[in-house]
Amino acid sequence: MRTVYPILRYPDPRSAMDWLCSAFGFQVHASHEAPDGTIAHAELVLDTGMIMLGGRSGAVPRPADDDWSVYVAVPDVDAHCARARAAGAEIIREPFDTDYGSRDYAARDLAGYVWSFGTYRP
Repeated sequence: MRTVYPILRYPDPRSAMDWLCSAFGFQVHASHEAPDGTIAHAELVLDTGMIMLGGRSGAVPRPADDDWSVYVAVPDVDAHCARARAAGAEIIREPFDTDYGSRDYAARDLAGYVWSFGTYRP
């Protein structure tokens, strides 16, 4: 059972959902529209993980720096990185091997959020 659900706010949640599915391999678990047709809340899954997303209002700013990241465990870092790059992700750290046995890379999505992907599973 999941107990942690990162929440990300995007200027265009519908486009973010499509892009996150295309670039990073997420699948839409649930999507709820506001009365005006915009996405009010969505849930995306990847393997056993889930994120939630919605629209950004003036009251919910995006973090101003890269001191945080969402980490996602994937089985093949190099293939995942190639998929993300092909979808337009900015690769900010190419795949590399860590001293604790993981293979990782980092990418920035189209809204500027930093994502870390690797083989490490705590």
